[in-house]
Amino acid sequence: MRLRSTARFLGALVATSVKESFAHRASFWIQAVGMFVNDAIWIAVWWIFFQRFERLAGWTLHDMVALYAVTANGVGLAVITGAGVRDLARTIAEGGLDVFLVQPKPALLHAVASKTSASGWGDLVNGIALLALTGQLRADTLPWIVLGSVTGGVVFLSAGVMFHSLAFWLGGMQTLARQLWEFTITFTLYPERIFPGALRLLLYTAVPAAFVGWFPSGLLRALSVEGVVVCVASALVFPLVATAVFHLGLRRYTSGNRVDVRA
Repeated sequence: MRLRSTARFLGALVATSVKESFAHRASFWIQAVGMFVNDAIWIAVWWIFFQRFERLAGWTLHDMVALYAVTANGVGLAVITGAGVRDLARTIAEGGLDVFLVQPKPALLHAVASKTSASGWGDLVNGIALLALTGQLRADTLPWIVLGSVTGGVVFLSAGVMFHSLAFWLGGMQTLARQLWEFTITFTLYPERIFPGALRLLLYTAVPAAFVGWFPSGLLRALSVEGVVVCVASALVFPLVATAVFHLGLRRYTSGNRVDVRA
């Protein structure tokens, strides 16, 4: 019953945030179109590269498109449903969690899902369009595209919570937390094999690029039972770790004596 109630609360919270972003039409379209153009430029650069070189670390343009599209879908879903994570470090450092701690619903869930970003729609449109244009969006691949996008988005959002929760120990680190979160995307959008062993280990653990893009897109490049299990397991483990880090840090939280009320 509690899980069902929390799920309903999350759905209502995200729906409200999305409706609010649609209400500001100019801002919505600027962010969405801006992200779409940004994504299009990135894939255009890779298209030019692969006109001269057939492969990069064993990857073809087809593989890179799958990687980028699935990652864009996951990132898009993450910022549409949980853009509040972008300001979590500042909220912690400035004592702004008071508003969420006095509510009956989970404070972390409330803080993360209380905001949405229109740029996520640009990512989603671009990801779906790329898969369609390259013939990878088919009835037989759709379940794996959805699975990879959702699990990648969950891991990406979890990574954001972990990075921003460091503010409990390090204080004002909003900029650094955002940069770490963005580095996750940066590393994700390159073939795994170009990274040396030590860095690759980091990208499987503290900066989980492997589970945001490499494994999810791998479901399209070479579907396997192991790949599905890894994607699902990562989407279960990383939220648990992120929640544990947040609640561990919450013991050190200093109230900002806020009197704000959030409906």
